[in-house]
Amino acid sequence: MDRGTVGSAHRGRLLVEVRQEGSSAVVTPAGELDHHTADLLRDPLDECLNKGHSRLVIDCSRLEFCDSTGLNVLLGARLKAEAAGGGVHLAGMQPVVARVFEITGAEAVFTVHASLDEALAPDPSGD
Repeated sequence: MDRGTVGSAHRGRLLVEVRQEGSSAVVTPAGELDHHTADLLRDPLDECLNKGHSRLVIDCSRLEFCDSTGLNVLLGARLKAEAAGGGVHLAGMQPVVARVFEITGAEAVFTVHASLDEALAPDPSGD
């Protein structure tokens, strides 16, 4: 597995790290994802997709907060990834973040994994 960091961005309350592991781009946001920090996640997700990484794994284990703007960033990335033949996998959500997905029903449109290791495990369906 290639665990080299591809990039990172930081402003205020959110740090985003991006790396490639096998055929997946792993994006790890740490901190608070909201109206003020959404572009810090949107831009790296778009960059991954533009580079041909259609399978995005979002490691949510360090995400402390996500509002509707953050949710919309993830939903937008999901649509773009699916249009490219891939998808967005969410891994290791903290309970406070998982609750936002549960309340909005967004958990039903994402592939959600308990851990990053689970999200990166080979998928028999090919995604």
